[in-house]
Amino acid sequence: MSKAQPGMSMERADIAFEVNGAAVSVCVPPVRRLSSVLRDELRLTGTKIGCDAGDCGACTVLVDGEPVCACLMSVASAAGTVVTTVEGLANGRLSALQASFLDHGAAQCGICTPGLLIAATALLDREPNPSETEVQDALGGVLCRCTGYRKIVAAVMDAGRFASELSTDGIAPHPPAGTFSPYSDGEKDEAPALASPSPRLSRGEGKGEGQHQLQRLDLDLDRRMPISGHAVGSSPIRLDGLPKVTGGEKFGGDSFPADALAVLVVRSPHHHARFAFGDLDAWVKTRPGIVGVFTAADIPGKNSFGVIAPFADQPALAEGFSRFRGEAVALVAGEREAILDLDLSDFPVRWTELPYLLQPCEAQAGGAQLIHENRPANLLTTGFVERGDPEAALSGAAFVVSGAIDTSYVEHAYIEPEAGHAYMDGGTLVVVACTQAPYMDRDDVAKVLGLAADKVRIVPTATGGGFGSKLDVSLQPLIGLVAMKTGWPAALAYTRNESMISTTKRHPAEMKATIGADADGRVTGMVFAGDFNTGAYASWGPTVANRVPVHASGPYATPNYRAEGRAIHTNGPISGAFRGFGVPQATIMQETLYDELSEKLGLDRLDFRLKNCLRNGSETVTGQRLEAGVGIAECLEALRPHWTRALADAEKFNSANDSRKRGVGVASCWYGCGNTSLPNPSTIRVGISATGDVVLHQGAVDIGQGSNTVIAQICADALGLPLEKFRLKSADTAITPDAGKTSASRQTFVTGKAAEKAGGALREIMLRFANVSEKAAIALDGTSLVIREGEATRHIDLSTLKADADGFVFRAEESYDPPTLPLDAKGQGKPYAVYGYGAQIAELEVDLKLGTVKLIKITAAHDVGKAINPLLAEGQIEGGIAQGIGMALMEEYIPGRTENLHDYLIPTIGDVPPIETILIEVPDPEGPFGAKGLGEHVLIPTAPAILNAIRHATGVLVTKIPATPSRIRAAIRDKEAGR
Repeated sequence: MSKAQPGMSMERADIAFEVNGAAVSVCVPPVRRLSSVLRDELRLTGTKIGCDAGDCGACTVLVDGEPVCACLMSVASAAGTVVTTVEGLANGRLSALQASFLDHGAAQCGICTPGLLIAATALLDREPNPSETEVQDALGGVLCRCTGYRKIVAAVMDAGRFASELSTDGIAPHPPAGTFSPYSDGEKDEAPALASPSPRLSRGEGKGEGQHQLQRLDLDLDRRMPISGHAVGSSPIRLDGLPKVTGGEKFGGDSFPADALAVLVVRSPHHHARFAFGDLDAWVKTRPGIVGVFTAADIPGKNSFGVIAPFADQPALAEGFSRFRGEAVALVAGEREAILDLDLSDFPVRWTELPYLLQPCEAQAGGAQLIHENRPANLLTTGFVERGDPEAALSGAAFVVSGAIDTSYVEHAYIEPEAGHAYMDGGTLVVVACTQAPYMDRDDVAKVLGLAADKVRIVPTATGGGFGSKLDVSLQPLIGLVAMKTGWPAALAYTRNESMISTTKRHPAEMKATIGADADGRVTGMVFAGDFNTGAYASWGPTVANRVPVHASGPYATPNYRAEGRAIHTNGPISGAFRGFGVPQATIMQETLYDELSEKLGLDRLDFRLKNCLRNGSETVTGQRLEAGVGIAECLEALRPHWTRALADAEKFNSANDSRKRGVGVASCWYGCGNTSLPNPSTIRVGISATGDVVLHQGAVDIGQGSNTVIAQICADALGLPLEKFRLKSADTAITPDAGKTSASRQTFVTGKAAEKAGGALREIMLRFANVSEKAAIALDGTSLVIREGEATRHIDLSTLKADADGFVFRAEESYDPPTLPLDAKGQGKPYAVYGYGAQIAELEVDLKLGTVKLIKITAAHDVGKAINPLLAEGQIEGGIAQGIGMALMEEYIPGRTENLHDYLIPTIGDVPPIETILIEVPDPEGPFGAKGLGEHVLIPTAPAILNAIRHATGVLVTKIPATPSRIRAAIRDKEAGR
């Protein structure tokens, strides 16, 4: 169809100002946001949009040297000013601050990094050597959801040293001409080098922040090889780090085609409603620049998607009635300017609000209306594990404790709202968007739009945080529908509000449990039951229901056990995957009861956990015998000196204070890496090109956790070649093999194992070709493969060898699927091949009159099997702890009330205390180089450790989470009143 003519838009004006040292003039409506002008008119997409309300700070720029939120400033107000964006910080070479961010690993997903760099630059301009308090004050308006802020603080405070060293050297590192990013504009014909020029820095192998000594490499700025000569166990600067600090990284909303139609989504304002459309064609005709409206009637395929095929139940566009507030019912597509000016208040849709159910108890009540007709009693599914005779064990126990705890919806609150664009490439639909699961996206988009899977190509952009929610498709089928129907590219970026109302949340849980122990302090039995509010559609509800009963015992020997997890439908927000799949909620129940039980036993809380923890040779509640790699005892033992010191500090403080009391809490975790008793494969392809490059097809989406770097490190050591030789072809369903979804703490373990196998296989192929033994050393020198064995050296000219269709002269492709066994009717079996373990101590103060909590320190010991990249592992731990702090103390998503980042509170830079990380390495023989997953484990113990610390300080346990000041104060009043 022909493109519509642009409609009448708001009056424009010529506005001139200076940006990054260049004079610019734009002709735009004067009231347009400066952030939009920078991104859309000047293509300076390093300035990010996270909220358009001044809440997240991602759009921070300097205006006449002062940091401002560009989303709150009209472009007219910028007239005549000097504006600096993140692209202007380097001026052709990295600033000391940018180099320090790279060195400290202060950028993870990178979406907030530009705002942080700008705010920190303003601070350093006036105070070159700031204190931690000054850094926190200066950066307090910029939110980060990944890092936990600690490495950001360290990077800013260390920038002065960096400036001195770079100045002394006389060398400032330049970004390369084609700044490395594994993500591009959708075309992946060339593989960018991993060894992009960067600060000439490497890291030693010391543990703990501040122990990574700055070390100089030689003057070859391309060199990435760690000092040790081995990639695994070192912390080279993350391979995708450079574009994160220069503003060159392209996220979902950063590369919209100039001719793309803009798309708006019409959403239900009601929890449950019937709706009908009026005359849509007439409405479109009266609005210049609007191309069309699309509804469920326009969907050519099966209007149903879901991450677990047997439970798939969510329509891309609702048909006739909506089941939750925020559900999509129609799309409006048009010229960008027309969409910007569009008022949807008169969109022709009539709503009839219907009765709704928001709580599982309401949905389970007799006679309750069914949300899905094929799911009686609104029960989605149940998970179950039973071992031994728990009732008999509890009745015979010397000590028994029981309790109940409720948790709330938790919003993922990644700083990047969902964004992407779609276009037709011949007969193939190409979707370029942020995602955690490209192959799952492809299959769902193909089903909804009636296409063969090979006619849909998913090209992930950089993803600005995900934590589980970006596993589910969101806008992918919507922009795909518009692109298919119009023939034009279609682009959509969710507002913060629609991101929060329409995407998944952590499941609220209503849990009860009883645990018994004998007189010696050995746990004898446990019973657990949890109802998990899965909302209007299934999403990951089945996974939560099945994973929770396996893990609800914690990493402890529990010979008699029964646990049931139920996923229940309501008309609430859809609950999906969020860093732990229900295990964080269950761990709160179990670990708080462990504190109560140890108190009854008269045992030290840490000693009680050590007495009962799993060890090599133990059997889990599913009957799985853990032969090796069980590191929970090592984690707890590593905490002992910190525990002793913290308790002494608390006792001293409490003896001198009446209105404030200090508490110390401990909690443990375990977590199975990968899918529960289901196939979970990853495939990696690696080859040597005729030009002497190692090309790694790495399809695991890096959402900030570092898989681009870690998987390359594993492959490099397995192959026996340095990282500097590697080039990356990253996730793209047309190019890279399926490395599975980025979830369930599986990428380092599962995809890493595939990379280890592929690297080893490629090495074997080359050695066999050269007719040498496995002891031979290999190297690449230009187009020459150099093989040394003993005194002999052989050179093979790669350019003379025949290359295959991918340009490889040697290649290997390997898959890995963890060995698991199904669970039987009683939940007995081998659900996971590898488990990770961890334990944390929380130290805090509680104001007894106000109920407020001040965190003092968190000490975290986590068994990672083998720290492939210690710095990235520390970053994951700190970031997970920050999210655990939010879950424990402040985060509570309430539909209709907390649908933005002003009313929904996440931890800021001032809310995260010092974190001491202890990396424990108890290798698992199944993992690559012994490594285990880590990403989800690190959040699990934080909330229960904090709740146990509050109980230690006050004598009360808050049983509705989060433990807000009002709830803490109410619990204290109830205790004082004897209730």
